[in-house]
Amino acid sequence: MRCVFAGTPEVAAVSLRRLLDSRHDVAAVITRPDARVGRGRAMQSSPVAQLAESAGIEVIKPASLREPDILDRLRELAPDVAPIVAYGGLVPAEALSIPAHGWVNLHFSLLPRWRGAAPVQHAIWRGDDVTGASTFLLEEGLDTGPIYGSVIEEISPTDTSGALLARMAELGADLLVETLDIIETGAAAPLPQVGEPSVAPKLTVDDARVRWDVPAFAVDRHIRACTPAPGAWTSLGGERVGLGPVGIVDDELEPNAQEFRLSPGEIRAGKREVLVGTLTDPVRLGLVRPAGKKEMLAADWVRGARLDSHVSFDVEAGSA
Repeated sequence: MRCVFAGTPEVAAVSLRRLLDSRHDVAAVITRPDARVGRGRAMQSSPVAQLAESAGIEVIKPASLREPDILDRLRELAPDVAPIVAYGGLVPAEALSIPAHGWVNLHFSLLPRWRGAAPVQHAIWRGDDVTGASTFLLEEGLDTGPIYGSVIEEISPTDTSGALLARMAELGADLLVETLDIIETGAAAPLPQVGEPSVAPKLTVDDARVRWDVPAFAVDRHIRACTPAPGAWTSLGGERVGLGPVGIVDDELEPNAQEFRLSPGEIRAGKREVLVGTLTDPVRLGLVRPAGKKEMLAADWVRGARLDSHVSFDVEAGSA
């Protein structure tokens, strides 16, 4: 089928690569405009744009899909279908009606669970055991359209959102191509979503602030959900400290664990490990990033910072 692909980040580029290797024809790509990235704040095109340009495919970078010239170009392209993955912008009704078979969205959750911009992060944060990817017919509502197909993936106890999303990008790319194959045969019959929906809004920097007055398992999930973006953090004396994934001190596996009881946010540094108190068991810090410095091992950070005994991270109350 003749496709116009829409997507922006690397997880979308995975699907575009798979689509380019399929029997379907990618006539053009729609992606978000170039943005400033990195410390130098240099303008850079999206991963999807870079891949499309290297493949000699037309790249369209609209500020909005409501622009009349963009809608006219879509009509000229006359796509059979428009696969869309993590595009990052709204598709208005005028654009939805242009492809003969509509817009087929690849979403990284088992809909209707975790509709929204950050389904993988919320699945980890809220303790889901499994997640998945779904392809569905895009509507004006937020991820509400009927489902073509889905694939299930287990969430491991050590998964970060980055690691899980990387796996889901590969599985989802296969699912997207399979969905287009079925649509081409005329046998596709999308089914309405069934179940109680939940919403997964984009996580902000404020959302990524770690609370220490919650159980250790909640601290662990929160940090993994925010890794690598937006990046979990805490503060010490008002200075921000970035945090990588942590380990939990387990009473059953560690006979001396009762000796490590700490109040929420309290830091105890040893020669080889750094523990922080939570509402329940302490957690072991892994990598930390002090303000204005590079990421380092927690033990190296403590030695360099020369922390006083009984020092604690700032405890911020809020919703877990």
